[in-house]
Amino acid sequence: MKISLNIISGKGKYFCGFILLSFITVICLSMADHNDFETARREVLLRKIGHELLLQSGDGTSRVMPVKKISENEYQISFEKELTFRTDLLVNTTQRLLAGDPLVKDYVVNVINSNQPGVAYGFAISKNKKDDIIACKGRVQPKAPYLINIKFKTAGINIAKHEYLLGSLPFLAFVGFIFLRSAKPRKALVQNNQDTNTLNIGSALFDTQNRKLMANGQTIDLTGTETRLLLIFALSPNQTIARSQLQKEIWEDEGVIVGRSLDMFISKLRKKLEFDPNINIVVVRGKGYRLETNA
Repeated sequence: MKISLNIISGKGKYFCGFILLSFITVICLSMADHNDFETARREVLLRKIGHELLLQSGDGTSRVMPVKKISENEYQISFEKELTFRTDLLVNTTQRLLAGDPLVKDYVVNVINSNQPGVAYGFAISKNKKDDIIACKGRVQPKAPYLINIKFKTAGINIAKHEYLLGSLPFLAFVGFIFLRSAKPRKALVQNNQDTNTLNIGSALFDTQNRKLMANGQTIDLTGTETRLLLIFALSPNQTIARSQLQKEIWEDEGVIVGRSLDMFISKLRKKLEFDPNINIVVVRGKGYRLETNA
Protein backbone atom coordinates (compact mmCIF):
# COMPACT_ATOMS: atom_id res chain seq x y z
CA MET A 1 0.00 0.00 0.00
CA LYS A 2 1.10 3.54 -0.63
CA ILE A 3 0.88 4.48 3.03
CA SER A 4 3.35 1.74 3.90
CA LEU A 5 5.74 2.97 1.25
CA ASN A 6 5.48 6.49 2.63
CA ILE A 7 6.18 5.29 6.14
CA ILE A 8 9.19 3.28 5.00
CA SER A 9 10.45 6.27 3.05
CA GLY A 10 10.06 8.50 6.11
CA LYS A 11 11.95 6.04 8.28
CA GLY A 12 14.65 5.74 5.64
CA LYS A 13 15.14 9.50 5.59
CA TYR A 14 15.28 9.55 9.38
CA PHE A 15 17.85 6.76 9.39
CA CYS A 16 19.97 8.52 6.74
CA GLY A 17 19.81 11.73 8.76
CA PHE A 18 20.96 9.86 11.86
CA ILE A 19 23.85 8.29 9.95
CA LEU A 20 24.85 11.72 8.58
CA LEU A 21 24.76 13.27 12.05
CA SER A 22 26.81 10.38 13.45
CA PHE A 23 29.33 10.76 10.63
CA ILE A 24 29.75 14.49 11.32
CA THR A 25 30.15 13.79 15.03
CA VAL A 26 32.87 11.21 14.36
CA ILE A 27 34.72 13.69 12.13
CA CYS A 28 34.51 16.36 14.83
CA LEU A 29 35.84 13.96 17.47
CA SER A 30 38.67 12.97 15.14
CA MET A 31 39.53 16.65 14.60
CA ALA A 32 39.48 17.23 18.36
CA ASP A 33 41.83 14.28 18.88
CA HIS A 34 44.14 15.71 16.20
CA ASN A 35 44.14 19.09 17.94
CA ASP A 36 44.99 17.47 21.30
CA PHE A 37 47.84 15.63 19.60
CA GLU A 38 49.27 18.87 18.16
CA THR A 39 49.07 20.55 21.58
CA ALA A 40 50.93 17.65 23.21
CA ARG A 41 53.49 17.75 20.40
CA ARG A 42 54.07 21.46 21.04
CA GLU A 43 54.97 20.76 24.67
CA VAL A 44 57.55 18.23 23.49
CA LEU A 45 59.03 20.87 21.17
CA LEU A 46 59.25 23.31 24.08
CA ARG A 47 61.14 20.74 26.15
CA LYS A 48 63.49 20.22 23.22
CA ILE A 49 64.19 23.97 23.16
CA GLY A 50 65.20 23.73 26.83
CA HIS A 51 67.31 20.64 26.13
CA GLU A 52 69.28 22.33 23.34
CA LEU A 53 69.84 25.44 25.47
CA LEU A 54 71.37 23.28 28.19
CA LEU A 55 73.67 21.61 25.68
CA GLN A 56 74.69 25.00 24.26
CA SER A 57 75.43 26.08 27.83
CA GLY A 58 77.75 23.08 28.24
CA ASP A 59 75.36 21.21 30.51
CA GLY A 60 74.64 17.68 29.34
CA THR A 61 73.46 16.17 32.63
CA SER A 62 70.90 18.40 34.39
CA ARG A 63 67.23 18.23 33.58
CA VAL A 64 64.69 20.38 31.80
CA MET A 65 61.76 20.57 34.22
CA PRO A 66 58.21 19.71 33.07
CA VAL A 67 56.80 22.39 30.79
CA LYS A 68 54.24 24.46 32.66
CA LYS A 69 51.14 25.97 31.07
CA ILE A 70 50.74 29.28 32.85
CA SER A 71 47.79 30.61 30.82
CA GLU A 72 45.60 29.60 27.88
CA ASN A 73 48.29 30.37 25.30
CA GLU A 74 51.44 30.74 27.37
CA TYR A 75 53.96 28.10 28.45
CA GLN A 76 56.99 28.20 30.73
CA ILE A 77 60.26 26.27 30.37
CA SER A 78 62.28 25.89 33.57
CA PHE A 79 65.55 24.16 34.42
CA GLU A 80 66.96 22.11 37.27
CA LYS A 81 70.12 24.21 37.44
CA GLU A 82 71.37 27.63 36.42
CA LEU A 83 72.55 28.11 32.85
CA THR A 84 73.97 30.68 30.49
CA PHE A 85 72.93 31.26 26.87
CA ARG A 86 73.71 33.29 23.78
CA THR A 87 70.78 35.38 22.63
CA ASP A 88 71.22 34.59 18.92
CA LEU A 89 71.33 30.84 19.64
CA LEU A 90 68.12 31.09 21.69
CA VAL A 91 66.37 32.90 18.82
CA ASN A 92 67.60 30.48 16.17
CA THR A 93 66.83 27.37 18.23
CA THR A 94 63.32 28.57 19.09
CA GLN A 95 62.51 29.51 15.48
CA ARG A 96 63.86 26.26 14.09
CA LEU A 97 61.99 23.97 16.48
CA LEU A 98 58.68 25.86 16.56
CA ALA A 99 58.63 25.91 12.76
CA GLY A 100 57.59 22.26 13.12
CA ASP A 101 54.36 23.24 14.92
CA PRO A 102 51.56 23.88 12.37
CA LEU A 103 49.50 25.78 14.96
CA VAL A 104 52.26 28.32 15.67
CA LYS A 105 52.24 31.59 13.73
CA ASP A 106 53.12 34.48 16.06
CA TYR A 107 54.72 34.28 19.51
CA VAL A 108 56.67 36.29 22.07
CA VAL A 109 59.58 34.86 24.11
CA ASN A 110 60.53 36.40 27.44
CA VAL A 111 63.50 35.15 29.48
CA ILE A 112 63.15 35.85 33.20
CA ASN A 113 65.85 35.67 35.83
CA SER A 114 63.99 34.27 38.85
CA ASN A 115 66.43 36.12 41.16
CA GLN A 116 65.71 39.50 39.62
CA PRO A 117 62.55 41.40 38.62
CA GLY A 118 61.79 42.17 34.98
CA VAL A 119 62.66 40.51 31.70
CA ALA A 120 66.31 39.58 31.15
CA TYR A 121 65.86 39.10 27.40
CA GLY A 122 63.00 38.87 24.96
CA PHE A 123 62.04 38.77 21.30
CA ALA A 124 58.92 38.44 19.11
CA ILE A 125 58.45 36.30 16.02
CA SER A 126 55.70 36.94 13.47
CA LYS A 127 54.33 35.10 10.47
CA ASN A 128 55.14 38.27 8.58
CA LYS A 129 58.92 38.40 9.00
CA LYS A 130 59.09 42.17 8.73
CA ASP A 131 57.19 42.34 12.04
CA ASP A 132 59.83 40.29 13.91
CA ILE A 133 61.34 42.04 16.92
CA ILE A 134 64.83 40.73 17.71
CA ALA A 135 67.45 42.75 19.58
CA CYS A 136 70.79 42.25 21.27
CA LYS A 137 71.81 39.31 19.12
CA GLY A 138 75.20 37.72 19.78
CA ARG A 139 75.41 38.60 23.45
CA VAL A 140 76.08 36.06 26.18
CA GLN A 141 73.83 36.17 29.23
CA PRO A 142 75.41 35.46 32.63
CA LYS A 143 74.72 32.22 34.40
CA ALA A 144 71.46 32.42 36.36
CA PRO A 145 68.24 30.51 37.17
CA TYR A 146 66.35 31.43 34.00
CA LEU A 147 62.72 30.80 33.13
CA ILE A 148 61.62 31.00 29.50
CA ASN A 149 58.03 32.10 28.89
CA ILE A 150 56.63 31.63 25.37
CA LYS A 151 53.27 33.20 24.59
CA PHE A 152 51.44 32.26 21.38
CA LYS A 153 49.04 34.62 19.67
CA THR A 154 47.59 33.37 16.41
CA ALA A 155 47.76 29.74 17.44
CA GLY A 156 45.68 30.47 20.53
CA ILE A 157 43.06 32.27 18.45
CA ASN A 158 43.00 29.47 15.89
CA ILE A 159 42.61 26.86 18.61
CA ALA A 160 39.71 28.79 20.13
CA LYS A 161 38.01 29.09 16.75
CA HIS A 162 38.74 25.45 16.03
CA GLU A 163 37.24 24.31 19.32
CA TYR A 164 34.22 26.57 18.78
CA LEU A 165 33.72 25.05 15.35
CA LEU A 166 34.07 21.52 16.73
CA GLY A 167 31.55 22.23 19.43
CA SER A 168 29.04 23.88 17.12
CA LEU A 169 29.17 21.45 14.17
CA PRO A 170 27.12 18.66 15.79
CA PHE A 171 24.59 21.21 17.05
CA LEU A 172 24.34 22.91 13.64
CA ALA A 173 23.98 19.55 11.92
CA PHE A 174 21.21 18.56 14.33
CA VAL A 175 19.38 21.88 13.89
CA GLY A 176 19.69 21.59 10.11
CA PHE A 177 18.39 18.04 10.22
CA ILE A 178 15.36 19.05 12.33
CA PHE A 179 14.71 22.02 10.05
CA LEU A 180 14.76 19.90 6.92
CA ARG A 181 12.42 17.35 8.43
CA SER A 182 10.02 20.00 9.68
CA ALA A 183 10.05 21.65 6.25
CA LYS A 184 8.63 18.57 4.54
CA PRO A 185 4.84 18.36 4.12
CA ARG A 186 3.03 17.51 7.32
CA LYS A 187 0.63 15.25 5.44
CA ALA A 188 3.26 12.72 4.48
CA LEU A 189 0.79 9.89 4.92
CA VAL A 190 -1.82 11.51 2.71
CA GLN A 191 -0.74 11.54 -0.93
CA ASN A 192 -2.51 13.34 -3.76
CA ASN A 193 -3.71 10.29 -5.64
CA GLN A 194 -6.91 8.43 -6.39
CA ASP A 195 -6.14 5.64 -3.92
CA THR A 196 -6.15 7.74 -0.75
CA ASN A 197 -7.77 11.09 -1.62
CA THR A 198 -11.25 9.77 -0.84
CA LEU A 199 -12.18 6.61 0.99
CA ASN A 200 -15.48 5.11 2.06
CA ILE A 201 -15.80 4.32 5.74
CA GLY A 202 -19.22 2.85 6.44
CA SER A 203 -21.78 5.37 5.19
CA ALA A 204 -19.25 8.21 5.29
CA LEU A 205 -16.94 9.60 2.66
CA PHE A 206 -13.45 10.25 4.06
CA ASP A 207 -11.75 13.16 2.26
CA THR A 208 -8.11 12.79 3.33
CA GLN A 209 -6.88 15.75 1.32
CA ASN A 210 -9.26 18.24 2.94
CA ARG A 211 -9.41 16.44 6.29
CA LYS A 212 -13.14 15.91 6.34
CA LEU A 213 -15.76 13.22 6.98
CA MET A 214 -19.01 13.65 5.05
CA ALA A 215 -22.16 11.70 5.85
CA ASN A 216 -25.92 12.30 5.89
CA GLY A 217 -25.47 15.84 4.59
CA GLN A 218 -23.13 16.89 7.36
CA THR A 219 -19.38 17.53 7.32
CA ILE A 220 -17.07 16.72 10.20
CA ASP A 221 -13.67 18.43 10.26
CA LEU A 222 -10.57 16.47 11.31
CA THR A 223 -7.20 17.61 12.58
CA GLY A 224 -4.01 16.62 10.78
CA THR A 225 -3.19 13.94 13.36
CA GLU A 226 -6.76 12.61 13.37
CA THR A 227 -6.62 12.39 9.57
CA ARG A 228 -3.38 10.43 9.57
CA LEU A 229 -4.62 8.11 12.29
CA LEU A 230 -7.98 7.45 10.61
CA LEU A 231 -6.26 6.88 7.28
CA ILE A 232 -4.19 4.06 8.77
CA PHE A 233 -7.36 2.43 10.09
CA ALA A 234 -9.29 3.04 6.86
CA LEU A 235 -6.64 1.31 4.76
CA SER A 236 -6.76 -1.75 7.05
CA PRO A 237 -10.40 -2.11 8.12
CA ASN A 238 -11.27 -4.91 10.54
CA GLN A 239 -7.57 -5.58 11.10
CA THR A 240 -5.79 -5.21 14.44
CA ILE A 241 -3.05 -2.60 14.37
CA ALA A 242 -0.48 -2.69 17.15
CA ARG A 243 -0.36 0.28 19.50
CA SER A 244 3.41 0.64 19.01
CA GLN A 245 2.96 0.69 15.22
CA LEU A 246 0.39 3.49 15.43
CA GLN A 247 2.65 5.52 17.71
CA LYS A 248 5.63 5.15 15.40
CA GLU A 249 3.76 5.90 12.20
CA ILE A 250 2.00 8.96 13.62
CA TRP A 251 4.55 10.50 15.99
CA GLU A 252 7.97 9.14 15.06
CA ASP A 253 8.63 12.00 12.60
CA GLU A 254 7.77 14.50 15.34
CA GLY A 255 10.71 13.25 17.40
CA VAL A 256 8.64 12.75 20.59
CA ILE A 257 6.12 10.03 21.46
CA VAL A 258 3.80 10.80 24.41
CA GLY A 259 2.25 7.69 25.93
CA ARG A 260 -1.33 8.95 26.37
CA SER A 261 -1.50 10.94 23.11
CA LEU A 262 -2.72 7.92 21.14
CA ASP A 263 -5.55 7.21 23.61
CA MET A 264 -6.64 10.83 23.43
CA PHE A 265 -6.84 10.88 19.63
CA ILE A 266 -8.59 7.48 19.55
CA SER A 267 -11.20 8.90 21.92
CA LYS A 268 -11.70 11.98 19.73
CA LEU A 269 -12.05 9.86 16.59
CA ARG A 270 -14.66 7.65 18.27
CA LYS A 271 -16.81 10.69 19.03
CA LYS A 272 -16.53 11.93 15.44
CA LEU A 273 -17.56 8.50 14.13
CA GLU A 274 -20.67 8.26 16.35
CA PHE A 275 -22.90 9.30 13.43
CA ASP A 276 -22.64 5.73 12.07
CA PRO A 277 -23.32 2.89 14.56
CA ASN A 278 -21.73 0.43 12.13
CA ILE A 279 -18.31 2.03 12.60
CA ASN A 280 -16.30 1.76 15.78
CA ILE A 281 -12.67 1.72 16.91
CA VAL A 282 -12.30 -1.06 19.45
CA VAL A 283 -9.51 -1.97 21.81
CA VAL A 284 -7.90 -5.37 21.30
CA ARG A 285 -6.43 -6.02 24.72
CA GLY A 286 -2.71 -6.68 24.75
CA LYS A 287 -2.47 -6.02 20.99
CA GLY A 288 -3.75 -2.64 19.85
CA TYR A 289 -6.79 -1.21 18.06
CA ARG A 290 -9.11 -2.24 15.23
CA LEU A 291 -11.50 -0.23 13.07
CA GLU A 292 -14.65 -2.36 12.84
CA THR A 293 -17.03 -1.59 10.03
CA ASN A 294 -20.00 -3.59 8.73
CA ALA A 295 -20.41 -1.53 5.57
